[in-house]
Parts: sequence; C-alpha cells; structure tokens
Amino acid sequence: MPVLSGAEIVMECLLREGVNVVFGYPGGAILPVYDAMTKYPQIHHVLVRHEQGASHMADGYARASGRVGVCIATSGPGATNLVTGLATAMMDSSPIVAITGQVPRAAIGSDAFQETDVTGVTIPVTKHNYLVTDIRELAYVIKEAFHIARTGRPGPVLVDIPKDVQNEKIEFIYPEGPIRLPGYNPPKQADEASIEAMLELIRQAKKPVILAGHGIIMSGATQELRELAERAQIPVTLTLLGKGAMPENHPLTIGMMGMHGAAACNHAIQEADLLIALGMRFDDRVTGNLKTYSPHSKKIHIDIDPSEINKNVKVDVGVAGDLRTVLSQLLPGVPSKTHPEWMGRIRDWQEDGNERDILNRDSGGKLLGAQVINDLWKYTGGEAITVTDVGQHQMLEAQYYPHQRPATMLTSGGLGTMGFGFPAAIGAKFARPDEEVWAIVGDGGFQMTLCELATAVQENIKVNIAVLNNAYLGMVRQWQEMFYEERYQATPMVNPDFVKLADAYGIPAMRVTSREQMAESVAFARSQPGPVLIEYVIEKEEIVYPMVPAGADLDKMIRRPKPGEA
Repeated sequence: MPVLSGAEIVMECLLREGVNVVFGYPGGAILPVYDAMTKYPQIHHVLVRHEQGASHMADGYARASGRVGVCIATSGPGATNLVTGLATAMMDSSPIVAITGQVPRAAIGSDAFQETDVTGVTIPVTKHNYLVTDIRELAYVIKEAFHIARTGRPGPVLVDIPKDVQNEKIEFIYPEGPIRLPGYNPPKQADEASIEAMLELIRQAKKPVILAGHGIIMSGATQELRELAERAQIPVTLTLLGKGAMPENHPLTIGMMGMHGAAACNHAIQEADLLIALGMRFDDRVTGNLKTYSPHSKKIHIDIDPSEINKNVKVDVGVAGDLRTVLSQLLPGVPSKTHPEWMGRIRDWQEDGNERDILNRDSGGKLLGAQVINDLWKYTGGEAITVTDVGQHQMLEAQYYPHQRPATMLTSGGLGTMGFGFPAAIGAKFARPDEEVWAIVGDGGFQMTLCELATAVQENIKVNIAVLNNAYLGMVRQWQEMFYEERYQATPMVNPDFVKLADAYGIPAMRVTSREQMAESVAFARSQPGPVLIEYVIEKEEIVYPMVPAGADLDKMIRRPKPGEA
C-alpha cells in the first residue's frame, strides 16, 4: 500500500471520482494540495481570478455536464469568497464539492492568520460540510462528499482540511464499496396507492396543466415527460430552470410560467382543474399570491425532496421520489385523451396580447434587448448553450430564446446571483467543449466577475460574451419606474468602454448599435478561436413584459401597451 500525504489523498480521490478539471485559487493553507497537483497531470486546474468565479465555474460545469463540479480555495477569505457560489448551487440543487484549506489543527480557534470557521459559515448554504481532523477519515469523507452532492436532491458539499492534515502521511487505502449513511436514504419509488390516486386525477381532468421544473432535467426524465404530455394531451409550462425539459417548439409546450412568464401559461394555471407539478418547488416567482393560486385545481406534486411537498402549496397527491422512476411507474396507466376545448382556450390566450410584436416593431433606430436575444437565437440556430446573468436580459433570454434540448439554458434561478453568468459559462464550456457557448450578461452583473476575462484568456476558452449594455441596473430600474414613481436611485451606471476593456485583455471585441449588425456580430464571434466579447448597446428604458407585480394574483399581469397606448 502506498504511503501518501493528505494532499495526495485528496488528489487521488478526485481522480477516482472521475474529476478531470478543478477551478481554484491557491493560498497558504491549501498549498500542500496545490503541490500535490504536480503529480496528477490528469486533472487540469483552472486558475480563477476570484474564488467566487471558481464556485460559479464549478456550478456551470455541473449544470452542463450532470457531473459534480469541483472548486478549491484556501482558508479565511478564500473560503468565504466561495459562499455566494455555494448558496447559488444550494438554491438551484447543483452538485458541487468545494475543498478548502484550514489553519493547522493546533491553531484552530486561536484567531490565527486567515482563520475562519468555514464549516460554521457554510452550514446554511451547503447540503453538508466537513472539517477533517483525522487523516484516516479523509479518503472516506471525500468519497462521501461526492455521494451526497450527486444523490437525492443534488447540492453543494464543502470539505475543510487543516494544513497539517494535508501534510501528514499515512498508508492509503481507498474505501471501496458503496456509501451507506444512516438517515440518508433518498426516496425512489411511489407506492401503488399514490400511483392510482394520480391516475384517477388525470382521468377526471378536463383542464390539466403540467408544471415542468428543473428536476426533470436533473433526473433525466425528459422522455418520460414528453410521453406523459403526448399520451394525455396535457399542455406543458416550464419554470425558468426547467427550460429545455420539453422542446419549446413542441405544440404542447406553451411557455414559461411566473412573474415574467407567458400570459397564456399564467392564465392556464389559474383556470386549470389539475396541476401536475414535476420537479419544481412552487417558488414565489412562479405562484404569485399563494392565497389565490390556481384556486379550482386538484394538485399533484412529485419531487425528490420530501420537504418540498406541501411546503408552499398544499397538494392532493404528493410523492417524494426520483422523478424518472415515478413517471415510469405512472406512464403505463396514463389514458390516451384529448382536450380540444381546453387547448383552444389556451390558443386564444396565446393570440391575445402583443408581447412578441416587439420583435418586429419599429424601434426608432434603437436596439432593443428582446430583439438582440431573438436574433442571437436566430443566428445560432437555437442550438447554443446560453448562460445568463441575472436581470432583464435573463428574463428576455427566457422569453425570446427557445430551447429544444435540456441543460442548454443555465442561469441562477433561486438566488438570482449577479455575476454568475460569465464564470458559469466558462465552466459549461469545460463540461461540453464541442458546444457553442454564449454568456449573455448585463452591464451590471458582468462587472461583478469580469476579472475572469483573464482566466478565459489564460485558458484560451472559446466562450462568446454578449454584454447587453443599457447603462442601468435594468431590472431594478424597471421596478423603480413601475412602483417607485421613476425615482432612479442608484441604478444609472457609468460603465467602462467594454470594447477597450476586452482589448486590454487581448480579447477580440465588437460594438453593436443597430439590428442590422446582428448577423455580422454572431459571425464575428464564431470566427474567433478563443474568447470574444460583443457589446450590444441597447435601449436604456426597455421594460420586460408581461410582469406579475410582487404579491399579485398570477393572472393579474401588467401587459405590454399596444402601439399608440400610453
């Protein structure tokens, strides 16, 4: 048996977990692990410029690949800089493992240089975390961390390792065999009574709607979802993170639900007599006013996490289980049905309104964000992986870039993390190097993590960066216009010249000010072998419609005014 240091054990365990890339930033308390990396060239290390970028890259890698993403940081500020990324992954159930250095065991609790109780700090934003004080437990802990991160409802796990444990040596025995954790047994199947209860509700329904969430993508249940929808002819609405769970060009897909969702989806939910919620958690941005949410419907909820059942919305049948497994149990009994009157009603809602008219509306020479997003969809053939930041551009992407494949629209949904988009796009490109990847970011969020431009250059990673620049914190400005009598406090922004900024990093760049340049901009981005930045200078005061005001009924949407209306 080989004698290995704790640091070498870390690398050996990563290798055995199938890890081939890690994102990190070195420092004193994690330096032994970085030294051990020199013996493991099979694992590529990406040097970020800020640890937050490492956590978002690991997250983007996990979302794009379905595998566990890994980030590494030193103690103290290095570890605390991961917190935003861990919270983002926790809210969106993204499997990542964070490995952090800690001061030597004898110094813990003494306020040593760069000491922070990182396990205490991260308890609320991780699925689980560890402080490893015994080298004999290290290999098992790392294996257990990966198991917890990827099983059940996925999430982030942190492993904190004191420096002296990293330096200590021991005979290495890899813990073979399955992980068994008392009290941790994620549910799989539904019982027969629940299956029959769900089938009876489906048989009785005249106005059913499927609510398709992120869990469909994570469980690999896209085919089962499609079979359910097609067999019973049930329209499908998507959550933000559920985009791509059902092809958006499918005749039964009626769009995204919620605050900035399609009006037809929100009306359908409110008038439905059956909601079938699959792998979604009834977030407040999806439901609007809970007291008036879908008041006439029976409700089915299937989710891997038992704590989500009846948490926000009381349901008639709740099943905690793996979505793909439960749908496979359900499908043999699902009746072939049609709902022509219901689908006709939905088509009427889809034709009532003019939100999409903006794509062809004369904008008086101004470049509109909605047009930029839809043209990116057009000129990329709708096949790109898009990774957004948070704000107006995020909602415009959800509305105007239809996705036909799962895990091709990556975004921070639950936490709404500005700065997520660009580093997560780098992680996504490492996960799927043969795919076209676009980071679609706003001028506000991009400036929170644009230091990762240097990472993109150093790695020569082919990520196309679309910066939608309206010189405002656009979504906050929209709220100020609509609900705060146009008092634009702290939302106008003085921005750098993004083209010159890109040039300073040696990144090819282009500025687009008119729609006539859209095709050229995509062709330019595709022609560059490495990272490229396109700045789209868009209308400053564009509004994302429709919009459900916070706390309002889901169908009480503010709609886009028709031409000539105030």
